[in-house]
Amino acid sequence: MNPDILENQSESGRFAVKPLPYIMILVFFVVGAYAYKLRTEGIFACSADGYPERGYLAYCNATEYGDYDHGAFWYGLEPEIIHFATNADVLFVGSSRMQFAFSTQATGNWFAARAIDYYLLGFSHTGNSRFLTPLLEKINPQAKVYVINLDRFFDDRESPPVAEILHGSDVRRHYSQKRLWQMLHHPVCATVPSVCGQAVAFYRYADNGSWTLKGSSAKFKAADIGDATPSNEQHWEHYANLAANFVSGLPVDRQCIMLTLAPSATTKTVEAAAIADALGLDLISPTLDGLRTYDGSHLDRPSAQRWSRAFFDIAGPRIRRCLEKSPADRE
Repeated sequence: MNPDILENQSESGRFAVKPLPYIMILVFFVVGAYAYKLRTEGIFACSADGYPERGYLAYCNATEYGDYDHGAFWYGLEPEIIHFATNADVLFVGSSRMQFAFSTQATGNWFAARAIDYYLLGFSHTGNSRFLTPLLEKINPQAKVYVINLDRFFDDRESPPVAEILHGSDVRRHYSQKRLWQMLHHPVCATVPSVCGQAVAFYRYADNGSWTLKGSSAKFKAADIGDATPSNEQHWEHYANLAANFVSGLPVDRQCIMLTLAPSATTKTVEAAAIADALGLDLISPTLDGLRTYDGSHLDRPSAQRWSRAFFDIAGPRIRRCLEKSPADRE
């Protein structure tokens, strides 16, 4: 056989198998890069030690995951939460400040002792009536009492999650993918905790809507509560008009609509009082010494426990009277 032919065949063979190691290296790096991105920017940046028996990861502070809570309600991805929110006797609405202020043992104990169902229907990103108004129309709650947290709740600005839901494209699929990731995240992190990070996350309990906070809070700066200097006074009339429209659409007696204001380092006390006055409704917001926030915005656990207990000391009798009324009395 011609030596030149043998040499060419040998060279061809070498070139035929030589790319395989490079392909394997490329695949290794691609998979590694994707895994690293999931660990640092995706759901695996958060731990899985907060999943309740019934509930889900509402938010993971990672750039590629972020909010799941808004979509879970809007698209009905978690049927249990719709069921419990719809059938609650007392419905709380507001922002994350309301969520953490009432996600306490004091709240749970007060309602459990009286066999009353409640639900905390608050949202992150300063949840307001721009999202809650159409959401309530979708889920049609049967609540007999509403507790509204006046922390710029009556505002028509759209937070990023709300803007995406109301105006984005293919958003349901995006949130459905987040739901699927949780089905992987939970067992993997529970089995091998070191695989997952400690980014800040909060989880929602399905049966009452309360939140639990997990993850590293090292970057948070605790602060005492305080009053903010009144601002945006030129918009207060607009806020009051939004409030009047929202309240008029609630199918309950006005005496069963209770306004509150969870305190923070910059509590908008004067603004809230002005809106409550315009509505002709009482503002029930206990004033306690020594309350603190864990981050300047949300009450820490001991403070939330004290504040929510004080709230029910004041509002409790009214809540019970509203629930004891006959249907005819509520018309």
